[in-house]
Amino acid sequence: MKKIILLGYMGCGKSTIAQNLSKITNIPFLDLDNCIEKKTNLSIKEIFEKHGEIYFRKLEHEMFLELIQSSENSIIGLGGGTPCYANNHLLLQRDDLTSIYLKASIDTLYNRLVHNKSKRPLIANMEEEEMKEFIAKHLFDRSFYYNHAQHKVVVDNRTVDETVQDILEILA
Repeated sequence: MKKIILLGYMGCGKSTIAQNLSKITNIPFLDLDNCIEKKTNLSIKEIFEKHGEIYFRKLEHEMFLELIQSSENSIIGLGGGTPCYANNHLLLQRDDLTSIYLKASIDTLYNRLVHNKSKRPLIANMEEEEMKEFIAKHLFDRSFYYNHAQHKVVVDNRTVDETVQDILEILA
């Protein structure tokens, strides 16, 4: 079994979908950010505050490599920015893994994020119109990297179960 990598913008459903996929396949789900937090004993927010983004991106790249080089089967959920740094997008094309971009429209992302934006430091203090513009710009900037995934699954107007089924068909 290959490693399964789920990537996409915040709010696309990486963690929720990965957890459901994990239950069905009995393959453990590893959230990249959680792995970094465990290893450093710091929250992602604390890493950014104490050491800055460059340090975080280096840790993130090292942890991503560690996870994909492990002999354990796993479903790995990346942070929204992971593919955009340290040539991580090139790792998505390795033969020993299956990478899946969970593609969501600006409206879908906005509607999912607007209700729990306080948990998302990047958008926590934004007005609604500003937030929509921010998502659109970010998505445009990141789409080049996201599109290096081997597969794309559109999550717009799909339930978690339907999306999981789409992924299971890719893995079959």
